[in-house]
Amino acid sequence: MTTDPTAEQQLLPGVRYRTEIRQRLVPHTVDGKTRMVEEDYEALVPAPPRDWDQAVTTAVTATAALLVAVAVVWSVASIGDLLAHAVVAPIAYLAATAFALAWVTCMALEWLARYDAARAAGPRKGGNWALVVDMAFVATHGYVEEALYVGLAGAAVSAIAKKMWSTVMRHQSRPLPERTARWLQDETAEISARLALGAQKRHLARVEGQAAIYAPTAPAALPQDTSRDTAGQLSPTVLSAVRAVLATLPDLTHDDVLVHLDQLGLDYDETAVLTVLDNEQDKQDSRSEAGPTPLFPPTQTVTESVRTALSSGVRDKDSVVSYVHQIHGSGVPRATIVRLFNRELEKTA
Repeated sequence: MTTDPTAEQQLLPGVRYRTEIRQRLVPHTVDGKTRMVEEDYEALVPAPPRDWDQAVTTAVTATAALLVAVAVVWSVASIGDLLAHAVVAPIAYLAATAFALAWVTCMALEWLARYDAARAAGPRKGGNWALVVDMAFVATHGYVEEALYVGLAGAAVSAIAKKMWSTVMRHQSRPLPERTARWLQDETAEISARLALGAQKRHLARVEGQAAIYAPTAPAALPQDTSRDTAGQLSPTVLSAVRAVLATLPDLTHDDVLVHLDQLGLDYDETAVLTVLDNEQDKQDSRSEAGPTPLFPPTQTVTESVRTALSSGVRDKDSVVSYVHQIHGSGVPRATIVRLFNRELEKTA
């Protein structure tokens, strides 16, 4: 390890220096090949003067913390011995810690809210009340033990400790200007609102997931066809009902089909229905072995066709498959029709 050659030239009279280990790159040759390698060296750097303000602040803070600890121990010992006259000692001393820790906790909350006077007022007031109760029980213990002066001295320890700690907090706190304090309040409120909104969204997501499992949404009712058929033309609902009846009961006569439509409460044009029945019969007679093809361009989706068949009273799976193939063609997979049939059947159950 080497020493910085310029260190002696940088030394100033009256200034304290400390030695630091630093690194620098130096050329180093091995077998005729030179590389830049790191080398450690000692350098003298000026040492900052001792911060006596920080040292005193640290010492005062440590003293205040020590006084608080002494007050807590004294309070627990006095109040615990007082309560031990009525309950067993372990429970008595455990309960006694509540009196001392109450005002200590309020002091901590007051420190956390030091930049918001409105929020700090609550812990400060609660801490004062808790301190009064703590001092009263400590003094009462001295009175019961026929040493009231000892009880009063012990109560004074708690009061001095809290006053000392409050003074230290007031010294270390940095009060904000009024406008800066209000800006900080608005910023805190905005961030808190975002946190609250995120928590509520997570809660609603959990509730929505539970509702989807335990209280599923009721299926929407099938749309009712309120339009009347025009002469020579059927509405999509009546046309689907006619085809569903024919798919389920292919041997029905035209009059029987009309009876079924009446039972379903559909308003239809008889001439148009008979025309469709004749066309359906001709299609069935000329159908090839390759499979059914759509009679007309589909006026509804496969799902709607399955719903129409179910609403017409058809519950046979094969009949529904045949009916859908008649409308949409044999290209619709049977598995798809069966899946839609089972789903819609559960909804209507």
